[in-house]
Amino acid sequence: MAGKMNEAFIAGREVIEQGEVATYIPELGKANKNDLGICIKTLDGKVFTEGDYQKRFTIQSISKVISLSAAIQICGYDKVFSKVGMEPSGESFNSLVELDLRKNLPFNPMINSGALTTASLLVPYMTFEDMLDYTKKVCMDEDITMNDEVYRSEMKNSSRNRAIAYLLESKGIIENGVDRSLMLYTKMCSMSVTAESLANFALLLANDGVSPVDNKRLIDSRNVQVLKTIMLTCGMYDGSGEFAVKVGLPSKSGVGGGLMSVCDKEAGIGIYGPSLDGKGNSIAGCKILEVLSNKMDLHLFSRTKMDTE
Repeated sequence: MAGKMNEAFIAGREVIEQGEVATYIPELGKANKNDLGICIKTLDGKVFTEGDYQKRFTIQSISKVISLSAAIQICGYDKVFSKVGMEPSGESFNSLVELDLRKNLPFNPMINSGALTTASLLVPYMTFEDMLDYTKKVCMDEDITMNDEVYRSEMKNSSRNRAIAYLLESKGIIENGVDRSLMLYTKMCSMSVTAESLANFALLLANDGVSPVDNKRLIDSRNVQVLKTIMLTCGMYDGSGEFAVKVGLPSKSGVGGGLMSVCDKEAGIGIYGPSLDGKGNSIAGCKILEVLSNKMDLHLFSRTKMDTE
């Protein structure tokens, strides 16, 4: 497997120049676009790494999976999905057009309107410190902290998210205050993780929510099923359909360059590559996963069993 991962890593590096780092949040624009790292962890205990897999970056939209998990467990499936849908939007992650003109509910929890709704549901029950502890647990990384510089940069440039939140409040979807919901959402996006942290979380999801470290259940099985399904259909912004065809793994990306993929019942994959494509996904990360999927037959609807030799 190490050889195939190295081939995929090289293929990913070759496309880095075709992308750009996110600049709409000034602090994210300081990233080195040539950084690239990958970590793969298997349920039988094998670990494969390459490049900058331990370099810290902000989790951004991958936190939406964590917030959704917590919201379902605390508020219940019915309550969560009475406030947010589960369909692909076909629009960019920060769009408010369809929410305003076509639909009262956010299309899904993986776009900003949906994640702000999820944050609003959590506000009465969970502080950011509670959510940080939960993130450390599911990512199996006690060193996760909030990057204050990124948080402040995001809050200074949050006009669009604030507009989305006020639109949600006007529709009765956000009920716990725009400011509190926006603050929790933005702090969650500003947590610093590594590719290894993401591989750990993906491995937990691959193992049906049971920790591979101590065999304790951290996320309910039904919850895990929902998370993986929504990741497959909505996790890669408005590029989710094409990614599902080419790669076929439940995945979630973030504009900080993170990319997390679940190889169900087998492995978790975490990638860091801050050079983004036009959809906001790691351009090298997408290429790496496409190559790995093809070479190792990982596609959800065609694969047999991962060869880790």
